[in-house]
Amino acid sequence: MATEKCFAKGSAAPGPVPKGHIRLFSMRFCPFAQRTRLVLAAKGIKHDTINIHLKEKPDWFLEKNPFGLVPTLETEAGEVLYESPITCDYLDEVYPEKKLLPTSPFGKAQQRMMLEHFSKIPPYFYKITMAKKNNEDLTGLKAELKEKFVKLDEDLATKKTKFFGGDCISMIDYMMWPFFERLEAVGVLCLLDGTPELKKWFNHMQEDPAVKACSHSTETHQAFMKTAYIDGKPDYDYGL
Repeated sequence: MATEKCFAKGSAAPGPVPKGHIRLFSMRFCPFAQRTRLVLAAKGIKHDTINIHLKEKPDWFLEKNPFGLVPTLETEAGEVLYESPITCDYLDEVYPEKKLLPTSPFGKAQQRMMLEHFSKIPPYFYKITMAKKNNEDLTGLKAELKEKFVKLDEDLATKKTKFFGGDCISMIDYMMWPFFERLEAVGVLCLLDGTPELKKWFNHMQEDPAVKACSHSTETHQAFMKTAYIDGKPDYDYGL
């Protein structure tokens, strides 16, 4: 399950995927894997979770996915998929109850274009974290990230909707959320102060049951980030 300690090199391979389930290979603090966990939770899909030690990956995991990436999904039939947008789209198609993507091809394309634009944002979390570690000036990085938040705010203001896909949570919201969950841990939550619509979205997202089920506290994120980026020895089992 999601609270299992991670499997490292030399560990025994897990048994077959349980009948009626799908298996997620994850890491508890990976924002990309969190995207898939959010979709699994939102859609109520029966699954089990195997957490992977990303610095010492088991050989049996690399046999399933030679790239060693999380999230990775494995079906009962032994089919393997990876990359967060691909795994999430797959889950939405194979488990059609409570669809998260729009039904129209254009609507789906719009969300994928939005995700492509959003993909420019996650690197800032790493850049800012490393700049803080090295005692570098953050002014420029924060200004660039703020500019991107302003664009998102304008998009919501134009749409006049609670969420990016409408008045109900959809796939794009779950694709974006893991990084916003980490805003305070990274020290940039204040950037939402000048983006009122984005701040409302942020507050709405915090009330979602799937978000609540898949979240970590700011303190937990900060503690893991210290082990990963300051100490250089990520504790993937932190808090267990």
